[in-house]
Amino acid sequence: MKIYHELGLHEFLKSRMARESFKFNTNSIMLLLVISRLLYPGSKKKAFDHKAKFFERFNFELADVYRALTHYDKISEDLQRFMYDRIRQKYGSDTSIVYYDVTNYYFEISQQDEHRRYGKAKQNRKKPIIQMGLAMDASGVPIHYELFPGNRLDKETFRSVIGEVRKNYNTGRIIVVADMGIITGDNIYYLVGEKPEKPRNGYVFSFSVRGGSKAFKEYVLNPSGYIDSNGKPPTADTDFMIKSRRIRREINVTMDSGRTQNTKHVYEKQVVFWSKKYFLKARAERAEIIAKAEALVEDPKKYNKATAYGAAAYVDNLEFDKETGEVIEKHLTVNYDKIKEEEKYDGYYAIVTSEHEMSNDEIIDTYRGLWEIEETFKITKSNLETRPVYVNEYEHINAHFLTCFIALALLRIIQKKTGGKYSSETIIENLKQIECMNEHENIYLFGHRNEITDELGNAFGIDFTRKRLRLADIKKILGDVKK
Repeated sequence: MKIYHELGLHEFLKSRMARESFKFNTNSIMLLLVISRLLYPGSKKKAFDHKAKFFERFNFELADVYRALTHYDKISEDLQRFMYDRIRQKYGSDTSIVYYDVTNYYFEISQQDEHRRYGKAKQNRKKPIIQMGLAMDASGVPIHYELFPGNRLDKETFRSVIGEVRKNYNTGRIIVVADMGIITGDNIYYLVGEKPEKPRNGYVFSFSVRGGSKAFKEYVLNPSGYIDSNGKPPTADTDFMIKSRRIRREINVTMDSGRTQNTKHVYEKQVVFWSKKYFLKARAERAEIIAKAEALVEDPKKYNKATAYGAAAYVDNLEFDKETGEVIEKHLTVNYDKIKEEEKYDGYYAIVTSEHEMSNDEIIDTYRGLWEIEETFKITKSNLETRPVYVNEYEHINAHFLTCFIALALLRIIQKKTGGKYSSETIIENLKQIECMNEHENIYLFGHRNEITDELGNAFGIDFTRKRLRLADIKKILGDVKK
């Protein structure tokens, strides 16, 4: 509640509420939904049923909650911009680096609609999905999100989200960090502009070695130029080696001409590294897939299109019945030549960037920050239980994700204020346990205290050390955090 009010979310919502003729308090509803999403995630009805757990006057009905969702959808973009501006003022921000990634959320419905569409689900669920594109700042605080139909490709969401961040978030020049699913000629050209030798904005993208040109693959596999972690030529016992080069590379761009591809050039630095750890991991994972492919060839009747996933890529002449998904028995063989070709690149990774002056270590460290956004998606799906989504209308779905987005921002700020020492799970679990029971008349007994709750209190100027509090004391604390 303290962060919520420091960010002025109550001011924003009350000002928007004043323009409408609501008979209910949209700020009060949002506060309940955000707090409940952090502590007791679930449906809107569950949040409403838990409203008596808090020392707060929530004077509205369940029907008002659903009415408010339509309002939240209308103000979603303005609220995101307002909130991040306040984050910048109150807690500081670094948008010189912007991390971008896409995930999706599936819905337990049998038929797709305009927004919940069949697409490539991250969890391999054969359900309609909605795509979410999310931008985060250098410290892992979310900046902006957008929802897209489930059949929208990851790379097709990039310019919409990053364009909004560039235009309306006062970032200045940014360097966008993303994985290889985002890298296209259009997206690169969108960032660097007409003069790629002096890029308007920058990028640090992972780059597919196996999907690269013949010349790029030859460069990767050529042992010349690699050095180990100590700057020396690698040996047979080397666990890590790296090299880089600056190059003028051709990209295909369609932005200015519709579907017609125009050839442009970028001046980029390419960093290639090999890791024994990644090498062994890739070999172990492929060994399992090869074993499955061999078993499929040996006894096709045991498999169908779903269970053959992964192994199917290494089996020639493999077809499935369109109705049943069963394997159509033909002369199946394992393609060992394909396996041998792919094994050449095990352990190799590549990163391409517009930032020539960044050292190899800086480029790798910058890219590794992308794990923050991957962890963020895991948090939304686990700790915050973003799905299942218990609403069906698109406006309500977007409002649901907005409340999750705000809850996530609050959680990241707690982590930031405590020096990043504690995981989201640890913070949430301790916040949930700061509960009390009515011991006698207006005396309340608190049963949980440890070094983590003490540090949380110290970070935000709230005393969590007292075992007993009068009701008047509790209300004073709640009044103070709203100032």
